[in-house]
Amino acid sequence: MSTRFPATTMPDRDWWAVLWPDPEIVLRQLGIHSDMIVLDLCCGDGYFTAPLAKHVDGKVFALDLDPEMLEQAKMEVARQGTAVRQWICADAREISELLPEPVDYVLMANTFHGVPDQFGLSRAVRMALRRQGLFGVVNWLPLPREETTVLGQPRGPQTEMRMSSDSVRAIIEPSGYRMVRIVNLPPYHYGAVFEAVP
Repeated sequence: MSTRFPATTMPDRDWWAVLWPDPEIVLRQLGIHSDMIVLDLCCGDGYFTAPLAKHVDGKVFALDLDPEMLEQAKMEVARQGTAVRQWICADAREISELLPEPVDYVLMANTFHGVPDQFGLSRAVRMALRRQGLFGVVNWLPLPREETTVLGQPRGPQTEMRMSSDSVRAIIEPSGYRMVRIVNLPPYHYGAVFEAVP
């Protein structure tokens, strides 16, 4: 993605914390285990990166296109007293060439809806995964934006950009995956978890 994803600017951390006061619980719900090597794809300001690094004992790579976001993520990881194996500032479609090793899990939270080339990204992730690796996509539920309020204000992408789990599945599965579970992430999100298939 050589340009910024539309409508995917980072929200205020205060309302992230309202949505997910304990992000490590979300990581466990998505099937991320402590023995995995994980890529936090489009990591933004590190809201998930820091707890992810703790959860997998530093076996995490973090990629974002925006160097300012990466700097914020680095500060958050340092603030929480953990570490990341490698920070990568690059186009997400180049991940398989940039990672020094395949990973067990690729996490992408709150940005898939804004990716210009969703098929291309899905294929790139597939090439970065180990055999039977997992791709977890966290998305806003396809509800009208005015119904997804946080701290009294409508939040999240515009209504027309939101994707159902079926529409995500229709894009990702043809790139070499099978959906293994849908995870309900109240109040306004779900996680779609896909396994790479031969």
